[in-house]
Amino acid sequence: MCKAFVVIPTYNEQDNLQRLIEQVLLQDASLQVLVVDDNSPDGTGQLAEELSRSNDRINVLHRPAKLGLGSAYRDGFRRAMELGADLLIEMDADFSHDPSVLPLFLEQIKTHDLVIGSRYLNGISVVNWPLRRLMLSYGANWYTRLITGLTIMDCTSGFKCFRRSLIESIDLDRIRSDGYSFQIEMHFRSAELGAKICEVPIIFIDRRAGQSKMSKRIVREAVLMVWKLKLGSLFGHRRQKT
Repeated sequence: MCKAFVVIPTYNEQDNLQRLIEQVLLQDASLQVLVVDDNSPDGTGQLAEELSRSNDRINVLHRPAKLGLGSAYRDGFRRAMELGADLLIEMDADFSHDPSVLPLFLEQIKTHDLVIGSRYLNGISVVNWPLRRLMLSYGANWYTRLITGLTIMDCTSGFKCFRRSLIESIDLDRIRSDGYSFQIEMHFRSAELGAKICEVPIIFIDRRAGQSKMSKRIVREAVLMVWKLKLGSLFGHRRQKT
């Protein structure tokens, strides 16, 4: 049986964490959880540690400070692979991603290298977002597809499942971006490698507790990242031809 690790970065998610982990583990016996906590002031890391002591399917990686979403996933993926992960799943801690979708990921990953939970595959499937936030996200995906040539409908999705072999081929040391741009870069590198990618429809529900971690810096980084990826790809092809 494949070992599938659900990597969940946390910062002040004490209100959500225990319920989320319980629901994740109920979905399939192959699932394990790795909480990557950035020294949450509200005690999320301590709660995760307590839960891990009572269930060997729960693992915790403690980091010294809030170091960013991209680095949390990079560190989490590395630790999960050290623990023997065959599949690596990205998931938010705030219940915006529905754990009941996980069995669909596990089914689709049997014939794909990357399965993406898409908010925009069948129209727009987002609940409780203000219009401005929705327009920003939808526009960012349109912009990303236009510049990079990606055919993925939800280029900024943070709910997905990778095969270990794809993560190893991408080489996490090359990935330096954060936030939205981390998701874009991982999708671009996957497509660049010729990975078999599929999207499955999800309903994204805005967070039930806590505050959004979106920032202007994250948005600016994503805008610039798509050009870096496109230009890097073009110059790479030119060097290969010469």
